[in-house]
Amino acid sequence: MNTARIEIIQGDITKSEVDAIVNAANTSLLGGGGVDGAIHMAAGSALLAECRTLGGCKTGEAKITRGYRLPAKFVIHTPGPRYKDGNHNEAELLASCYRNCLKLAVENHCATVDFPSISTGVYSFPLNDAAKIAVRTLAEELEHCPNIKRVRMVCFDQKTMKAYETALEALKAEE
Repeated sequence: MNTARIEIIQGDITKSEVDAIVNAANTSLLGGGGVDGAIHMAAGSALLAECRTLGGCKTGEAKITRGYRLPAKFVIHTPGPRYKDGNHNEAELLASCYRNCLKLAVENHCATVDFPSISTGVYSFPLNDAAKIAVRTLAEELEHCPNIKRVRMVCFDQKTMKAYETALEALKAEE
């Protein structure tokens, strides 16, 4: 596993000056609330116009668009799972979001990628569990992504940042 290239920060992902930011999208890719709405608002109407051409996206998969008015070159859209009870493949679907985003980042020559906390807002994924899945999946996948220099979890608030910091520290202790 490779935790050295993973950072946890608190901030506004729409201001990230990176190659790609990840959008915790819905399956329509046509905008929504939370981080999805903020990204669409900051990027401008051209992002929505491009998203309309993509035909949606299945939960756990990912699609990429230009960043338009965002400082990021690309937006990688991934619909996370809605949490029911933990017995409906939610953990695997969430891990799949992170894997597929990194795959698209590599295919599009992105060296820096910023992620939000996927599925922990209105999709109700328990924050501590989501953080563990996210950092473990990223650390495992970065082993196969030498061109990605840095991945950051951009956390909206202190509580979210603490959950990701705790998960990353626990993972580093295993290495």
